[in-house]
Amino acid sequence: MGVLLGCVTALAGSLCAVLAVTALGPFLLWPRTRAGALGVLMAGARRLTALEWIRRSFFFGDRFPEHYEVSGRKILRHLVYRSGTGLLCTLVIGLLGFGVVLAGLLVRGTVQGSLRWDELLTQVVLGSVLLFLDVQGLRSLVALDARLARECFGPSEQELLHRRIDELADSRAAVVQAVDAERRRIERDLHDGIQQRLVALAMLLGRARRGRDPEQADALLLQAHQESRDVLAELREVAWRVYPSALDSLGLEEALGGVSERCGIPVRTEFDVPGPLPRPLETAAYFVVSESVTNAAKHSDATAVSVSVVLDDSTLMVRIQDNGKGGANPAGIGLSGLRSRVDALDGTLYIDSPEGGPTVVTAELPCA
Repeated sequence: MGVLLGCVTALAGSLCAVLAVTALGPFLLWPRTRAGALGVLMAGARRLTALEWIRRSFFFGDRFPEHYEVSGRKILRHLVYRSGTGLLCTLVIGLLGFGVVLAGLLVRGTVQGSLRWDELLTQVVLGSVLLFLDVQGLRSLVALDARLARECFGPSEQELLHRRIDELADSRAAVVQAVDAERRRIERDLHDGIQQRLVALAMLLGRARRGRDPEQADALLLQAHQESRDVLAELREVAWRVYPSALDSLGLEEALGGVSERCGIPVRTEFDVPGPLPRPLETAAYFVVSESVTNAAKHSDATAVSVSVVLDDSTLMVRIQDNGKGGANPAGIGLSGLRSRVDALDGTLYIDSPEGGPTVVTAELPCA
């Protein structure tokens, strides 16, 4: 029914186009009236394409972007192509109907005995071949009609390619910015943290060497020993933030366990991934959890954090929720870096952190 209605709309569109061009032709040629005549022509063309949009949606179940703005050039091109394919489809359906009539006459002749067996066999073979070609031609035209509708009522392959190129360019720039920001943070941690502790350690050892009181020297050495342990712990923390070695040796689940152990507040982890994941996916999931848990412990005044890592079909769902005060800034260095890391894998990062809490960070990472 939808194909037959498409033939009718194609014939009506062709007729309306001929009449419109004939009536508006002089006005289109005159520069002063060209804009108005072109507006009238485009208004009629948009109504015809709206009928085509309804036909494809109702009879074939096609779904097109509702807010996609179709250009006038695409509309006119679609009407021209639709007129040609619709007329050709009408011709093919007419030939199919004519073949059905001939088949009926052939059956009547066979029943009446007016056809010999060799004539009947010849007619059946030729009719079968023509029927096959006719049906294949009709299928091809229906597929072409669907393709024309997708190109008109949605972004074309070229537009999708340009959009994808823009997304990749933005993602690459964001990754470069995130890497630079991470390097600056590492430099700041080394300069403000470890370097200052090493300076304090050197001063304690110097005082212990110059001291003449054995008890005071022992106290200074004990303090220096504790300071060296703190330096090692902080250096280990910085190294884990650069890249966790447990990902290579133990896997994502154990690496997330290390995040829970180093966190100053309780972390409840749910891990439901039946098999190994690609390394870039595991790395992204780890840093999403690590950064979110660190932010919750340092900035949100949270007392508990829940982490969920679940493989749902072909998507890895990572969800971190804390009971803190909320108000996390998605444009901050840490969260924006996470978004860039997730975007680089064609994933999506959602951050919901209203004032008063809770803060929920959700990452959807495609595995395919």
